[in-house]
Amino acid sequence: MTTSRINLNADLGESFGAWKMGDDSALLHIVKSANVACGFHAGDPTVMQETVRLAMAQGVSIGAHPSYPDLQGFGRRVMQMSAKDLESTLIYQIGALQAIAAAEGGRVTHVKPHGALHNVACADPAVASTVVNALRKLDPTMILLAPAHSALAKAAQDAGQPVRYEVFADRTYLDDGQLTPRSREGAVIHDSQTCVEHVLRMLKAQAIVTTSGLHLPCRIDSICVHGDGVEAVATAKAIRLALEAAGYALVPLCDLSGD
Repeated sequence: MTTSRINLNADLGESFGAWKMGDDSALLHIVKSANVACGFHAGDPTVMQETVRLAMAQGVSIGAHPSYPDLQGFGRRVMQMSAKDLESTLIYQIGALQAIAAAEGGRVTHVKPHGALHNVACADPAVASTVVNALRKLDPTMILLAPAHSALAKAAQDAGQPVRYEVFADRTYLDDGQLTPRSREGAVIHDSQTCVEHVLRMLKAQAIVTTSGLHLPCRIDSICVHGDGVEAVATAKAIRLALEAAGYALVPLCDLSGD
C-alpha cells in the first residue's frame, strides 16, 4: 500500500452578489486547496473574503483562480488579448486575492487559471508564457497548478517557476492530453463512483488515461473536483475516502515537494 502524499483541490468562491454557486463550506471540509475566483468570471470582494476566511479556518491552502474578463460567459469563452493586456489582467486578479488574504492573516500560495484561459494556456505556448510571466513578476516562489503534458506546465518548468501537476476527477481527456471540450458528449463525468474509478485508474497507472484508453505517463500531485456541479460535494467526499483507503495522505498543495 502506498503512503504517498497527495492534494485534493476545488474551484471555489464562484458565487457573485445574490447569485450562489456551489457549496463552498461543505467542500472546504473535504478538499485541501481552494482555487478562489478573483472577480473576472465569478466572485466579488465579499465572496472572496468569505472564501478566504472559510479556507483558513479549515487549514486549506489558498490559490488564485484568474480568468479572461468574462463574467457573462463564466470565463468559458476564448478572448483575443495582447500579451500585455492579459498579463496585467492576471496581475490585477491575483493581486486582489493576495490583498484580501493578507488582510485576513493568510497568503496565496498557488495560481490556477480558469476555464477558457486554462484551456488556451495548456495548448498555446505564447499564452502559457504570459501566464508564467505574470506569476514571476508577482512572486517567483508561487506554485503554478497545471496539467501534465501541457504547454502551461512546460512554460513554468522552462522559467523555473514552481509547478505541481493535476488531473481532473470529473473531466475526460483526449489523446493529446488536453481536456475533452465541454461541447462534446462525455466531456464531464457526473457520477461520483465513475469519478473515483477514473482517478484511481490514473493514479495506478501514474498517467493520464484518455477516453480511447491511451496512457500518457505523468507525475500526479493533485486531483481537481469542480465546485460548481450539483454532484461536487458527493464526488469530493467519495474521492477523499477512496484516496485515504488506498493509503494516501491528503495535504495542502503548498506542503507537497516539487521533487
